[in-house]
Amino acid sequence: MQQVKGWHVGAALVAIFFVSLNLRPSVTSIGPLLNTITDELNISNTQVSLLTSIPVFCMGLFAPLAVPFQKKLGYKWAVNLLVMAIGVGTLARILFSNYIALILTSFIVGFAIAIISPIINAFIKERFAHKIEPVVGLYSLAMGAGATISAGLTGVLFAQFHSWQIALGVWGILAIPALIFWTMAAGRKEQRISKAQEEESSRNPWKNKTAWVILLYFGLQTSVFFSLMTWLSPIAQEQGFTLITAGSVLTTMSIVQIIGNLFIPLLINKFPNRVMWLYILLTIGIVGAGVLFIPANWALWVAAVVLGVALSGLFPIGLMLPLDEAKNNAEASSWSSMVLSGGFMMSAIVPLLIGVVYDLTGTHIVSKWIIVGLFSLMFVAVYLYQQHKKHV
Repeated sequence: MQQVKGWHVGAALVAIFFVSLNLRPSVTSIGPLLNTITDELNISNTQVSLLTSIPVFCMGLFAPLAVPFQKKLGYKWAVNLLVMAIGVGTLARILFSNYIALILTSFIVGFAIAIISPIINAFIKERFAHKIEPVVGLYSLAMGAGATISAGLTGVLFAQFHSWQIALGVWGILAIPALIFWTMAAGRKEQRISKAQEEESSRNPWKNKTAWVILLYFGLQTSVFFSLMTWLSPIAQEQGFTLITAGSVLTTMSIVQIIGNLFIPLLINKFPNRVMWLYILLTIGIVGAGVLFIPANWALWVAAVVLGVALSGLFPIGLMLPLDEAKNNAEASSWSSMVLSGGFMMSAIVPLLIGVVYDLTGTHIVSKWIIVGLFSLMFVAVYLYQQHKKHV
């Protein structure tokens, strides 16, 4: 494993942060304006759900391209081209205000995010092999920060400019500092693995039972994340909250999550029992999901805080598990690609399902039960992982 030294450490960390900051706003900015976009474009809740489901589905569908993409272009140009695609695709929403254009930009952004995520995971494995937990924590922190900023300020921007196009498209500006810092950090010569070494030492994750269990867990936890980022604000609005206040509920959950993204990986580094942490966080999560059923305004704020704590650890552990299993850089990339591919494709279905159910029922009661069900299934996935590790 190649390690970074001197100023390269700081440069690499800053670059990871700013690139990761771009991986959520184009998706999570949709949630606070779901009702607004639905009304102005005269579309159904199912149709508007596609604006978040399509990029998430793309994150899964195209993740396997990360390995050949990185091999062909290297870290520097692979990530730079993909960040540019995210920036241009997001900024394009300012100019085009019809539903088809939103679908197209969602596809472009999802395609780019799909390939970047495993590349960043492999980059961390290669250059921070002995400090994976805190660096993954920084990676998760940046994604959480991007989600939080966009979820919290999109409604404010809409109120300021009276334009949902500007409120959605402005997040493309985040690509500019990411391009600058990544070019500086990833410009040095990369470690290469020969084809013979790769074929000899790398295991195929698609034929490995542990990889499939990790994929199941990752898919369930990302399903919870994107469902809450998409529908927590509308759930609050259904309960009588204004657009701005409902966005604040979502922002509260996101702020708690990014604080946890910083501290929980550090605690995991000190107490590295992944399974123990997963059981603790899942218990917290299912309590938070249960609080959503309490018909009081204070309950939504409490649920946002509790769910934020759970999500803050579930995602970074999901990124760590394939890196824990990987024996070399090639496996870090291929295992991460598989887990993110299958996991994101799973999580694309649930927010769309919630939209369909809401169209049919006119209430978010079933949506809340879906969240509880996802946490319950994660307990099963973690148990299977624990049992499999005992026999390996």
